[in-house]
Amino acid sequence: MTQLVSTPLNRIRWSRRGLFSIALLAGTFAADWAMAEVKLPNIFTDSMVLQQKQENRIWGKDNPGQVVTISVGETKLSATSDAAGNWEARLPAMEVGAPLTITVAGSSTKTISDVLVGEVWVCSGQSNMQWSVAQSNDPDLERLAANYPNIRMINFPQTGSQEPIWSHDDRKWKVCTPENVPQFSAVGYFFARQIHQTTGVPIGMVNNAWGGSACEAWVNPELLKTDGRFNKMMNNWSANAERFKTLSEKKDRTKEEEDQLKNLGNQMRGNQRPANIYNGVLKSHLGYGIKGAIWYQGESNAGRAYQYRDLFPLMIDNWRKEWGQGDFPFYWVQLADFKAESKEPAESDWAELREAQTMTLDRLPHTGQAVIIDIGEGKDIHPKNKVDVGRRLARLALANEYGIQVDPQSPRYASMQADADAIVLSFNHLSSGWRPFDVNEPIGFTIAGEDKKFYPAVAKIVEGNKIRVSSPSVPKPVSVRYAWADNPVCNMFSASGLPLTPFRTDDWPGVTAGRE
Repeated sequence: MTQLVSTPLNRIRWSRRGLFSIALLAGTFAADWAMAEVKLPNIFTDSMVLQQKQENRIWGKDNPGQVVTISVGETKLSATSDAAGNWEARLPAMEVGAPLTITVAGSSTKTISDVLVGEVWVCSGQSNMQWSVAQSNDPDLERLAANYPNIRMINFPQTGSQEPIWSHDDRKWKVCTPENVPQFSAVGYFFARQIHQTTGVPIGMVNNAWGGSACEAWVNPELLKTDGRFNKMMNNWSANAERFKTLSEKKDRTKEEEDQLKNLGNQMRGNQRPANIYNGVLKSHLGYGIKGAIWYQGESNAGRAYQYRDLFPLMIDNWRKEWGQGDFPFYWVQLADFKAESKEPAESDWAELREAQTMTLDRLPHTGQAVIIDIGEGKDIHPKNKVDVGRRLARLALANEYGIQVDPQSPRYASMQADADAIVLSFNHLSSGWRPFDVNEPIGFTIAGEDKKFYPAVAKIVEGNKIRVSSPSVPKPVSVRYAWADNPVCNMFSASGLPLTPFRTDDWPGVTAGRE
């Protein structure tokens, strides 16, 4: 804080010039203090939702050394801004009830009204999470029925930056109405609607998804630099940044260099540069009280699926540590089916990315995966059926966070056993049994021998919930794969309607092994 030092009058040499300087100095101080005000990041606006049953962090800026008072009903808290003007406090744990008003008083006063207490979820990832209700199935019908005043959403802008952005002042919380819902994230909305209708609790969704974003763009840069597993990726970006700087400073650029500078500039500001979204979007609300996160991303990392095995759990762990709420629930959507169907078994980077997503279930606690291998569109990377995506994510949350008796998890491969010229497969999360879609016979299995050449297989349900797989072309099978393609033809579901998780029993090197 600026210190004003008292000086005896008899030691001041008075002059017109001195009086003018003092007047200017006094005017400067007066202007500084007159312009000062208490500031809050845009996550704290009217119609916001606070996470119930836990302390919630509130933070802002004011003059250095300023005492700031936060009032919520009968509760009053105080904080003092530090030398940089930053302050923060912890709101006490609250229960669901009538809308609240929060008053923050410092060098000025801010009032936040229509504040609900309920469940807050982050909905994040790339375009399939960003995809709005207006772009999804039946937007006209969805809009007509969207009268849910206790569902709220805030949509963050797409801003890439290597320096943390503190606030996005033009973005505020919106109440779910027929007028507002078309701009809501469709997956976030359908997830929230299911949770709200089931529990009766207000739901707040923090939507920060950015189409086309890479996983590394969401991670703290220092973590990526020091981890060691991503050195090549980070070095490539450093080289791009240096080249961009060199071209920017060059006075006489050729047409080719101008084009290169433009492309590099887009990369530097874009959604795939490491840490760009972490700093440009996430940091503005990282630490806001939440229940958990839902995530739909991976398309942009499919070409580096093996790397994603480490990168994705690193990102989740990074968020959890910096959010300061322990291992909060983190549920994601596995990549849907997309692109042309293959007539013959083939390698697939999308299949390898799905595998990397599934592997994360075993790497981190309190995680879950919604499998949607059945609802993609070969011609469109943005399938319009977002209702089922939201519902499958909601199953995980309802069962694990809210104690609701629903089947939350897709069946998953557990083990295999050789049986003469066949392989018998066992599965987890299949208490309800199988219900193959369309026809009774299991479809989507391939089988290979030691030559690693896969053939379409004949599959049969045996011994209750096991599946026996064979092919006359493979007399001594060693590996089975299911739904292993960009856009597989497959039909296995649990009786609860959840699709079997794509899998392979082998660990042979895939097409993305070694890519960085």
